Amino acid sequence: MSDWHAAWQAISGHPLFGLGLTLGVYQLALALYEKTRWVFVQPMLVSVCLLSGVLWLLKIPYAQYASSSQLLTLLLGPATVALAVPLFMNLRRVRQLLWPTVLTLLVAGTLATVLGVGLAWLLGLEDWLLLTLAPKSVTSPIAMLVAEQIGGVAALAAVFVIITGIIGVLLGPEFLRLCGITHPAAQGMALGLTSHAIGTARALQEGEECGGFSALAMSLMGVSTAVLLPLVVALLV
Repeated sequence: MSDWHAAWQAISGHPLFGLGLTLGVYQLALALYEKTRWVFVQPMLVSVCLLSGVLWLLKIPYAQYASSSQLLTLLLGPATVALAVPLFMNLRRVRQLLWPTVLTLLVAGTLATVLGVGLAWLLGLEDWLLLTLAPKSVTSPIAMLVAEQIGGVAALAAVFVIITGIIGVLLGPEFLRLCGITHPAAQGMALGLTSHAIGTARALQEGEECGGFSALAMSLMGVSTAVLLPLVVALLV
C-alpha cells in the first residue's frame, strides 16, 4: 500500500501531471461529442465537469493542478492570436461587409452588456456583482482586467466569462437556426460577440467564414469593452 501511495504521489506531483490530465480529459470529451453530436455534450462543458470531478475524487488541490498545467496557460496567448488566421483568410469578405460589421458591433455589443447587467439589477444583485458581470462577453484576460478597474472581482469575472461562453455555445447555433439566421458572417458575429473565444472555436466548426467573422467580433468586442466600459462606469458612478 505504501509503495502504491508513493508511486501515486510521484505521478500526481509531476510538473506535467495537470497538462496530461487536461489534454486527456479534453480528448475524451471531444470523442464523446464527435460520436453523439448532442448539444449538451460540448467538449468545453464536459471537460470542465470531468476535470472538476477527477480533482475532487483524487483529492488533488487546485493549486497543485494549476502549477502543473501552467504550460497550457502560457499557450492561451498564442492560441488567441492564432484566431487571426481565419480572419486574415476572409479579409476580403470583411471589407465587403465593413459597415454592417461595425453597426452590428455597436448595437449587439451594447445590448450584450446592458441586457445582462440590467437583468442582474432587476434581480437585486449588489453593485460590485453588477460591475463584475459587465465584461462577461469578452475573453477572460480582458474581463478580469476590466472588472478589477471598475470595482468588480477579477476571479469571479472569469467564472462569468466561462459560463457565458458555454451557454452561448450550447444554445447559440441552434437559436440562430431557429431564427432563420444562416449566413456564416452573421452567425460568426453573433457567436464572437456573445461567447468570445469559446464561441469562436465553435464557429470554426461551422466553417472558415463563420470562424473568421467570429474572431473579428471577439477582437472588436474585447477592445471596445476594455476602452469604453471603464469610461462609462466612471461617468455613471
